[in-house]
Amino acid sequence: MGPFRRIEEMEIWQRGCRLAVEVCKLAQQKEFDRDWGLRDQIRKSAVSIPSNIAEGHERDTPAEFRHFLRIAKGSCGELRTQLYIAHALGYIDKAAADNIIAECVEISSMIYGLISHLEKSDR
Repeated sequence: MGPFRRIEEMEIWQRGCRLAVEVCKLAQQKEFDRDWGLRDQIRKSAVSIPSNIAEGHERDTPAEFRHFLRIAKGSCGELRTQLYIAHALGYIDKAAADNIIAECVEISSMIYGLISHLEKSDR
């Protein structure tokens, strides 16, 4: 669906996967051992971003693709919130949180751009 035949060709999906790997590695730090609930939720939010991009891409209609892109965009916001909380609790340092949050913001912006592009293409 959309301008790409394979999900692997999409920069937005590639960046989402790299982000998820980075977040999962970060959540393996011992500081998260005392809060497995937040650790697991951060992992789920991060993995949800590229997963929903991929699932939407594999659906049959542009409307479904947009729907799953919106879910992925929501997961970006959810992940950012959880990173702010993890930093406030002392689980991750400010530099690590800021770097990942900045990437979330960029990916969210890319998702918004793709949604807008798909909406214009439907008209």
